Amino acid sequence: MPKWFKRERKEEKREEEGGVKKEVKEAVKGVFYGMASHGMVRYMLKTRMYLEHLFMLITLGDMLGFPILPPYYSLKLLPYAIPHIKTWKRSLFRERDVTDLLY
Repeated sequence: MPKWFKRERKEEKREEEGGVKKEVKEAVKGVFYGMASHGMVRYMLKTRMYLEHLFMLITLGDMLGFPILPPYYSLKLLPYAIPHIKTWKRSLFRERDVTDLLY
């Protein structure tokens, strides 16, 4: 058997061991993330969603019949809100169930 073939086999074994170590490291990292911060991240994302809905309601409440902010200021903020109008309306008028509060 040539020497270069033996060398390649040794390098393959090292790469396999390194790959297994990397996978174990990623798994441990995922477990610690789940235990330590997953709940907080979900809570922060939910809070951000509620604040964005409130912002849209304040700026574009005229569409729904709630004139909270004068139209002049609403028009100034309109370019920032246009990309989100369709999803905001869909989420606002979505039917809700009691089980939606669980998540």
